[in-house]
Amino acid sequence: MRCPINTWCARSPRKNKRHIMQTNAIPVQDIPVVTVSYNSPDLIEALLRTFRQFYPNKVYVIDGSRPEIAAQIGPITQRFENVEFIPFGYNIHHGPGMTWAIENLGLEGQVLFLDSDVEIKRAGFLESLQSHLQPGMWGVGGIQLVNEQGYDRPDDGPVAYLHPACMLVNMDVVRQWPLPIKHGAPLITTMLALHQSGNRDLIGHVDWVKDDFHSPEAIHYIKHPWQGTVLRTGGYHYDLPSTGSEVNAHLLHFMPQDAQRIVDIGCGDGTFAKAYRARFPICRYTGIEKDGAKADLARPHCDYVFDADMELADERLLTHAAGADCWVLGEVLGEFRDPAAVLATIRRLIAPGGKLVLSIRNAQHWSVQAGLAIGDLRYREGGIVTPGDLHLYTRGTVLDALRQAGFEFAAGSPVIRDEPGRDAFLPAIRALAQASGNDGEQAAQDALAWQYVIVAHLV
Repeated sequence: MRCPINTWCARSPRKNKRHIMQTNAIPVQDIPVVTVSYNSPDLIEALLRTFRQFYPNKVYVIDGSRPEIAAQIGPITQRFENVEFIPFGYNIHHGPGMTWAIENLGLEGQVLFLDSDVEIKRAGFLESLQSHLQPGMWGVGGIQLVNEQGYDRPDDGPVAYLHPACMLVNMDVVRQWPLPIKHGAPLITTMLALHQSGNRDLIGHVDWVKDDFHSPEAIHYIKHPWQGTVLRTGGYHYDLPSTGSEVNAHLLHFMPQDAQRIVDIGCGDGTFAKAYRARFPICRYTGIEKDGAKADLARPHCDYVFDADMELADERLLTHAAGADCWVLGEVLGEFRDPAAVLATIRRLIAPGGKLVLSIRNAQHWSVQAGLAIGDLRYREGGIVTPGDLHLYTRGTVLDALRQAGFEFAAGSPVIRDEPGRDAFLPAIRALAQASGNDGEQAAQDALAWQYVIVAHLV
């Protein structure tokens, strides 16, 4: 049994297929097979049993079932030779499951992807797919037209979408284009990239695949009832409610709309991730959360969640995060033991042109200054200074920290609450600043902000 390791590496697509490495045909029995399963032991049994009637190929089962159901699937896979069962213990989802296989199994050459609810009825389907897959192509299978969000109703969108339910691909070409995501159409980022770059001819349609998807009474090779797993399990549970209800709307407002890969340090229970993806679903969202219970709650809302302390990140996490074009720090910068080291790590890993979006509570807030005047600096949940804070920041000091780490301010805003009681303290704050030879009005303005939201990019 292989231990699942989350990794991801960014690659830039090559837009001219004449420059793509050529893939020679290999013996059909040497083509590895990847399937992603979810809470359906009987479907995996049917897939493996019917596939083994005709083919001896290596099969990888990437399993996102609940632990108690994975415990049923494991023994089923052991009944069949040359099958490797890889359980995650939580729903990794279809797209991230395929991506994990691509990044971690050492796959080369031609690879067959099958949905877990497929059954093989006749030999010859793999040979047929291989005959259509030419060197330099991304892959072949059933193609239909979808819109730019991956929806196919009506079937008249501009984007040709190769369904991963039954597809044969050239792995060296696959790795040069965006990899699958959790979105209901897991290959939409890939297909959009092919479409927008004029490389539609890198995918090929095989008539019988689509026929077998839609005409179970006239099957050529495979049986694939649409949404078989959904019907069996009650759904993939993509849209589970988050346990939290409060979203930092100011932070959400400043998030980039075109981010492809997001890393959210301190993602909590995933409430923020869910809110962002409700607006912009076509992205790869990774959460990092050192509280194991919160990390588990975040898994339905992120593509990957690392139950880890960012300051103790291992090479697997760092490799996975390398090349992300948006990093999110929602009120966690002050909780790091060494914030400068974390910012330096982000600077090293962030993609060129990427953005760092953060929120930070303002230790210069009038209430903190008023408390200090009477010796009262208490750490309170929900306050400016909370029990998790190891460092306090003001507008000036957080901008200094970013500059020292190699970032510069690009956009942002103070978050000012309706606090009528502050008016009694602002004159004293002005006077104190002036007494020290500084701008009293600026000091009063800086005392208004409860929080700052900042967007920064590399210098």
